[in-house]
Amino acid sequence: MDDLGKNMTKEILNAKRLLCPLPVIRTQDKVKTMNAGDILEVICTDPGVMQDIPAWCRINGHKILETISAEMEYTIILQVA
Repeated sequence: MDDLGKNMTKEILNAKRLLCPLPVIRTQDKVKTMNAGDILEVICTDPGVMQDIPAWCRINGHKILETISAEMEYTIILQVA
């Protein structure tokens, strides 16, 4: 992570047990408090986020770095534009 920039921060958003559209809304609210280049890891239990958050990122110019699906938990790692 250090290679991406010294001022970059990584934050984790716990959106477990929230159903659509709340994970996307919480992601949007969190991203508003972050700077360009920052990394946000969103952890959810609603499988719909695997389509919803990437679609929201495309619309808003954010970059999906990784998506992970394991043990009924869905993690999306994005970089703020």
